[in-house]
Amino acid sequence: MASSTLVSAPAEARAPSGRARRTRALVLAGGGFVVLLVVMAAAAPLLAPQDPVRQSLRARLAAPTFSAPDGKAHLLGTDHLGRDVLARAIFGARVSLLVGFAAVLVGGVVGAALGLLAGFRRGWTDTVIMTLADAQLAFPFILLAIGIIAVLGPSFPTLILVVGLSGWVAYARIIRAQVLVLRSREFVDAIHGLGGSVARIVARHILPNVVSSLVVIATLELARAIVLEATLSFLGLGIQPPTPSWGGMVHEGREYLDSAWWISTVPGVILMTTSLVVSRTGDWLRDLLDPTLRGE
Repeated sequence: MASSTLVSAPAEARAPSGRARRTRALVLAGGGFVVLLVVMAAAAPLLAPQDPVRQSLRARLAAPTFSAPDGKAHLLGTDHLGRDVLARAIFGARVSLLVGFAAVLVGGVVGAALGLLAGFRRGWTDTVIMTLADAQLAFPFILLAIGIIAVLGPSFPTLILVVGLSGWVAYARIIRAQVLVLRSREFVDAIHGLGGSVARIVARHILPNVVSSLVVIATLELARAIVLEATLSFLGLGIQPPTPSWGGMVHEGREYLDSAWWISTVPGVILMTTSLVVSRTGDWLRDLLDPTLRGE
């Protein structure tokens, strides 16, 4: 009986706590929501009830109904040009997710590279990179975005570049802090003493230890990128009409809030829900990967 107790104890110690199980379930639920959005965006031509740019002045500003004056069902109403709000919201997910994921990729690559360089090289390299990071944080980025878009013109590549470069600082600062700790460890000195190159140390031993942090930052930055894209589109600096985007739909409906509230409310609620779920999933993922919370 004593031997069975000794054998079962390690298994019980390795068993996840109730909090860990709940956090894992929340992460899976949040990830499922994002996957559902991606599938909806990819299958937008199949899921959208109508053409998102098709205008019908007969059904202009129609409230949510199954039978509008144009003889079609508009489950979430129509806008000032008679375009179906549900169809435009579904197609708008394409813009938000494409810009969001692409911007996270751009910001992650640039920020992680600069963070690794600053943390490992230190000295004047670290000073220059961190000074650039502090300068960007001190300067209102929306003004910089307006300037860049005014010069390059509003387009998908420009929007991705602007939103992506707005988030590199978060990656750089956190990765730099972790690299400063890792480079002082004994295993790095041992590898360096055995003749290991800097590139090999970074690629094989430093980078794998910061991947989990990159994933968490990317999840949190995705929500910020989606909101920033919507903000720029609301200001007329993002995706241009008639291509639907959530921020652009909110902008188009702002003059009809008293008579056709659904034009702005529907994309606004979708945008709020998406950003909230994505950001909360990032928080839950951070808790799940935090070794200090696994035993609670």
